Amino acid sequence: MSIRCAALLAALSSCCASAWAQSGTLTLDAAFARALEKHPQLARYEPLRAAASAHVESESQGAPLRLGLELENAPRTRQDSSFDSAETTLSLASVIERGGKRDARRALAEARLESLNLEQEQARADLLAEVARRYLDLVATQSLGEVAAAEVRQREVMVDAAAKRVRAGAAPESVHLAAEAAAARARLLHDRGIAQREAAARRLAILWSSQEPDFAHVAGDVLNLPTIPPLSGLRALLERSPELRRFADESRLHEARLQLARAARTTDIEWNAGIRRLEEDGSWAAVAGVSMPLGNTRRAEPGIRAAQAELTALALERESAALTLEATLIEAHLRFSAASAEVRAARDVLLPKLQQAERAAERAYRAGALSHIEWSQVEVESFAARREQVLVAVEAHRALIEIQRLTGSPFISGTQP
Repeated sequence: MSIRCAALLAALSSCCASAWAQSGTLTLDAAFARALEKHPQLARYEPLRAAASAHVESESQGAPLRLGLELENAPRTRQDSSFDSAETTLSLASVIERGGKRDARRALAEARLESLNLEQEQARADLLAEVARRYLDLVATQSLGEVAAAEVRQREVMVDAAAKRVRAGAAPESVHLAAEAAAARARLLHDRGIAQREAAARRLAILWSSQEPDFAHVAGDVLNLPTIPPLSGLRALLERSPELRRFADESRLHEARLQLARAARTTDIEWNAGIRRLEEDGSWAAVAGVSMPLGNTRRAEPGIRAAQAELTALALERESAALTLEATLIEAHLRFSAASAEVRAARDVLLPKLQQAERAAERAYRAGALSHIEWSQVEVESFAARREQVLVAVEAHRALIEIQRLTGSPFISGTQP
């Protein structure tokens, strides 16, 4: 694993999971390790790298030697033997490459190999981000399941309180039935959450080719949100984005193509040397020759212009991609900031007030000063606020994962107070 990929793993790991492992509990670090080890998307790069390395070796070779055998003046008419005046030539030929063509070919092959390395690194980063998202989904379903379980317990308390009021003759039977219906609805919501948690666990486990999850829970608190640098600091980290680093790698690839196109302007020299046997007198003679094609500069110009145009287009594409990434970063930062503020407001202001209202409503109901409908409405608002807090925290974590994927930087400095 590359250093940058390891840094992203560490950053994403601190998003939504604690560093310790418990019995039957999966940590995000363990999920990362399993996915990196067993996901088939990454395994394909080994044979691809082997093929690219072989291509580099192939392009590093010089022009081959050619062994030739040529028979001339045979057969001939009006001779006793068709081979009396035959001439047999054995020659060795090759090409002297000029203009650095072999170095240019090797540089292009090496650039393709480096491009493959970066592609693998980006695939790793994308896989880690997907693991973090699915892990976050599972943490969220666990948190929502805890809220649902708490609501079931509270609804059962309300059923008991309604039953006492009915037995005391202070409320009609419909109040008790309504309380039981609300408790049944809460249990259905809890059961639905269990099914969603099982589905989220399967979606996570499939990333390491496991059909059945071998863990009961995942570690992490979705409400634990870290602090992040200001937007100005994140902009400086954007250059580390795998998307922008891809352009630097492709730029090297296009520059190598341009150098190869320019090298084609230099004329190569073809040579041959050998010996010739003259059958008429049985003598041997040495032969040698050189040749070179004409018009190489004119033929190379279109390729040079095409390579230069591609390089210019790549620079413009990078500039456009940088603007798009910056806009995405700004949006993700705003989403995280807004969601974090909402989670803190719910934790510090809204939920404490609603908890006080719950206790006051229960006391008032038991004292006969509040109807069951009014008490139930307070409970509905309280548990709805808890669910909303979890969902907003999940949105903050999703934005954080996107920010870290864009910057490729483990910038987390701690958790919020």
